[in-house]
Amino acid sequence: MSNMTKPAVVPAIAEQLAARIAVLDSHALPDKTVEASRQLVLDVLGLCIASRDADYVRAILATVEAGGNCTALGHAGNFNVYDAALINGTAAHGEDYDDTFEGGPVHSGAVVVPAVLAICEREGLDGDALLRGVAVGAELMCRLALVAPGATHKAGFHPTAVIGALAAAGGVAAALRLAPAQTASALGIAGSMASGIIEYLAEGTSTKRVHAGWSAQAGIRAALMARGGFAGPRTVLEGTHGFYKAFAPSRAPDFSLLTEGFGERWVMEGIAFKPYACGTMTQPFIDCAIKLAERGVKADEIRDIVCKVGEGTVHRLWETLAVKQHPQTPYAAKFSTPYCMAVGFFDRRAGFGQFTEARIHDADVLALAAKIRYEIDPANEYPKNFTGHLRATLADGRVEEIEQPHMRGGIHDPLSAQELHGKFIDNAVYGGWNEALAQAAGAWCDVAFGAASMAAVAQFRQ
Repeated sequence: MSNMTKPAVVPAIAEQLAARIAVLDSHALPDKTVEASRQLVLDVLGLCIASRDADYVRAILATVEAGGNCTALGHAGNFNVYDAALINGTAAHGEDYDDTFEGGPVHSGAVVVPAVLAICEREGLDGDALLRGVAVGAELMCRLALVAPGATHKAGFHPTAVIGALAAAGGVAAALRLAPAQTASALGIAGSMASGIIEYLAEGTSTKRVHAGWSAQAGIRAALMARGGFAGPRTVLEGTHGFYKAFAPSRAPDFSLLTEGFGERWVMEGIAFKPYACGTMTQPFIDCAIKLAERGVKADEIRDIVCKVGEGTVHRLWETLAVKQHPQTPYAAKFSTPYCMAVGFFDRRAGFGQFTEARIHDADVLALAAKIRYEIDPANEYPKNFTGHLRATLADGRVEEIEQPHMRGGIHDPLSAQELHGKFIDNAVYGGWNEALAQAAGAWCDVAFGAASMAAVAQFRQ
């Protein structure tokens, strides 16, 4: 009989994460983590109301089944847990006005909040579970995005979509307080449910809009399947045929960015909230264009504008340049840096009103967009930092150069609590709510993580 002992089994990464999720106490979360989670709920709620009557949300509503006990924000009636998550996630992400994470980029709130909100309603959980699920899901999403930044987009996938499925599964598992083995399985199952390609860029179609909702419902399904005993691969993340091999093959993953300090140091506290309703990396360039206008420069004085950009942003936000200078749909315009800069120059803003059929065909806006081009800056910090730049040559030979060193609304220059509340109220009123209901919903977000908060969600079915 051999005296040799079997070598210790090293826990897989999903198991390491699951063990830490299982012991998290929401009452011990840092104040900044709690506040970031509350801001995510507030932002998502406002965006769901703003987009509730959009054609793409109506198209989703036409597919759902009757029944359930969950809320589709801004819609009458009851919905099952999957449909509520799908509707809310699609509405929250539909106008690209939702939060982002610098270093990803990924949109956490539109995936995690709808998933966790729906499971809390379905299971009769309280605000403590909502906080735990939102904080864990958002943290997972941000850290998963740091493992191989840029490589998911390079492979043709939408990071919010594919990473979102795992993040939603982890957030739902945390809300449900699943056992560690069940949570690890939920992550493993979600790896096979992850999907979402970026071909929407070709014609400005709406598939990107559904990615957040699809990931939210996938995460719920994965967690509930794991609770029921369905097994997922422990090595979903690092395995030979794992998540990063499939969705980010061009870059060696750095899993230390995922595991080190998980549950102790919260990177989701740095989530950025957008001031503009368009693509993330375009935001600092809009600020540059607005500053140019504020210097007193007139559009007809501009000969051309050249922007220094990160190479990783070109294929989504700049090319094909002639197409980006004249986007064919309001949604396509959101991912056109030339258009966004031009409309920002004229309107000093880029909200819902800047992305309409009438506005994208405005002759003055298009004339200015046609003067805007780019050059790749090898020293650009993307994706670690989102910057903006323009060099405008005027008709008289003068040159105006403007730089925006970071994204406004991000970790270096966060929006104030007053600005975030104002954005929420504007979005809710835009979506048809009266001021009183919008203020009441904003007040609910202040107590959303309390013991009795979930019972009040039904008031938002209108």
